[in-house]
Amino acid sequence: MNKAILILTLPVVLMACGKEAAQPAEAERPASTIVVGAEAADRGNVYSGEVRARYETVLGFRIGGKIVERLVDTGAVVRKGQVLARLDAADTGLQESAANAQYRLAEEELKRYLELRDKGFVSESALDAKETALKAAAAQAGLARNQAAYTSLLSDRDGVVSAALAEVGQVVSAGQPVVRVAQQGEREVTFSVPESRFSSFRVGMPAEIELNATDSNVQSTVTGHVREISPAADPASRTYPVRVSFDAPNAKVALGMTARVRLKESAKNNAQKNSGYLIPLTAIFQQGDKAAVWIVASDRSVSLRPVEVAAFRDDGALIASGIAAGERIVSAGVHKLSAGEKIRIIENGKPL
Repeated sequence: MNKAILILTLPVVLMACGKEAAQPAEAERPASTIVVGAEAADRGNVYSGEVRARYETVLGFRIGGKIVERLVDTGAVVRKGQVLARLDAADTGLQESAANAQYRLAEEELKRYLELRDKGFVSESALDAKETALKAAAAQAGLARNQAAYTSLLSDRDGVVSAALAEVGQVVSAGQPVVRVAQQGEREVTFSVPESRFSSFRVGMPAEIELNATDSNVQSTVTGHVREISPAADPASRTYPVRVSFDAPNAKVALGMTARVRLKESAKNNAQKNSGYLIPLTAIFQQGDKAAVWIVASDRSVSLRPVEVAAFRDDGALIASGIAAGERIVSAGVHKLSAGEKIRIIENGKPL
């Protein structure tokens, strides 16, 4: 009897054991991570900019009209006084002809009155009126002549066309930008700084300029200094334009070349204010009133480590102590982890 029960229950026990053995190990949780980089005092003072000419002029017609000819394209080398574009001159030509006709008429009238005055037929006051009319007609003729000349847009300097801002057939108003001309010679790097860092800039501050140049004749890193800081913010971006001049100008530096500018002195002056490592706000794990981060070990296990937060900023949390450059931390999903848990590392949206 007992032997029969044992034989009947044995398959059930084996089946249960098989189910337990077939259960897979718990999958590792994917977690976004970052590697702690350079100190925020250094990173916060590197700005991306563009190489521009120190002296640039945005040229436009002094009168409105329809563009019938544009004689230059972007990149064209131009000379002072060279014609860059023309407007339809039909109306101004007619106005000039009418003004010249009025001038000739006033001139003839004055001659006739001079003859009549000599014969005693007109008074001196009548002659004075004709002289005044001639002067007015001469002024109108000069104005019409100038208006006709304004239909040609001339370059105000030797340089290169850095932008063509209007096309043939376009109707433009007086002063509307048509061509931008950059003077050959001195170059600068222009960039913008946010309101939060504007107060740390001053004219003359030394800078290191890193150029993305492929020409072997252009140094990849050169020195410069802050030449100009705009006192007014751009109304759209709410940032302040800054211009940095090269200490040793190089004609090989091309207009439009991208550059990275590092303001060393600014970083030094703000070392205490910005000292630490900048990490995403989502990397902070709050334990009551204390902050911590998840440190990822070489075996992908995580451990919680307290950190000292120097400041919470718009661009992240500034960590004064508790982490070091080169350490990997979890940057998102920090409240889903537990100590000792192994994770699947995700960086820049891709698993490692």
